[in-house]
Amino acid sequence: MKISKDVIKAALKEKFATALKSESPDAITDALTEFADGIQQDVLADFETYKPTQNAEILTKRGIRQLTEVETKFYGAVIKAVQTGDIKAAFTGVENAFPQTVIDSVIDDIKLNFPLLSEINFQNTSTLTKFVVNKKGVQLAVWGALGTAISKELEGAIGKVDLTTNKLTAFIPISKDMLSAGPAWVDAYIRAVLAEANAGGLEKGIVAGTGNNEPIGMDRNVADDVTVTGGVYPQKAAIVITDLKPVTYGGIAKTLATGPNGRFRAVPEILLVVNPADYFTKIMPATTVMTPQGTYAYNVFPYPTKVVQSAFVDAGKAIFGLASRYFMGVGVGGSGGKIEYSDEVRFLDDERVYITKLYGNGMPLDNNAFVLADISGLTAANLEVAVTNVVKTKEQTA
Repeated sequence: MKISKDVIKAALKEKFATALKSESPDAITDALTEFADGIQQDVLADFETYKPTQNAEILTKRGIRQLTEVETKFYGAVIKAVQTGDIKAAFTGVENAFPQTVIDSVIDDIKLNFPLLSEINFQNTSTLTKFVVNKKGVQLAVWGALGTAISKELEGAIGKVDLTTNKLTAFIPISKDMLSAGPAWVDAYIRAVLAEANAGGLEKGIVAGTGNNEPIGMDRNVADDVTVTGGVYPQKAAIVITDLKPVTYGGIAKTLATGPNGRFRAVPEILLVVNPADYFTKIMPATTVMTPQGTYAYNVFPYPTKVVQSAFVDAGKAIFGLASRYFMGVGVGGSGGKIEYSDEVRFLDDERVYITKLYGNGMPLDNNAFVLADISGLTAANLEVAVTNVVKTKEQTA
């Protein structure tokens, strides 16, 4: 029996996610190249199926974009580099770095297909090496004289994120068959690889990054007085919760509403990040109730909540937070985004494997923006019914 492409792709994605969690360079490289080759086969199959059509709407649904002049020249150089094996000569007169518009498109693809990355403050920082952020969430404009105390307060509220510290590497095998498809299809393939590969690495860093050559995760302690050892931020102490009743949930929301220096802030919605297994065995039973009509209502929280499943959250744990208070910037940076031949990976004879590196960094903007919880003892929800005594009249008892 022939296995569907979707099943194969899901298996490859799971293998890649497992490799990322293992942190084994060899396992990550093998899984990524195998996954990229799977994407390539999908794109080539679509090319053969849809090449007779020039219907822009149909091609757009298959991920085929109308390329700009700069993008066409860039992918033309990529094709020439694969054909000749000489990257330097192929890119003569053409900048060997992904055009910013391609990175914009990759980020749009990531936001569309990866829920967590669509929720946070995720930006293309291709032309930047540092990014200024408002760490304390305070109003950065003041009325009246600018005194010393206010100046000091504003200075402490501004932080800089170094975007060149960490790099994400993607392996891209390119076959001779792919070259004949042309620049627009090569673009679709490379964007798909970059989106899938970088999204996995980004999500891992955003959820549980240590800060050592990777982003600082939501589950990390970023208090001003925290002790950072070897670049590693310690994990937050998990609060133990056994239910998601209003009082418990209100306590979590109060922490999120307490900004730096004790200033309070609005909490329009809470982001809940949990691994898929715990969602179905812990969160779903705790937030699913039967209505009087006999149907089930799920994701019933005491306060507006957006649930996102992520394989990178530890078993028995969950993260509650303010999505907008996590900043992530990614782009080609200073010298990133270049296509380079890699001799680190062996693949099929009719393919060459290239690598490209994107730079980025991310962090929670304050320590109260995210709360790590121990949900191992979370209990299922029960519909509580209050019964009151009713005094019956003589007519009712008759």
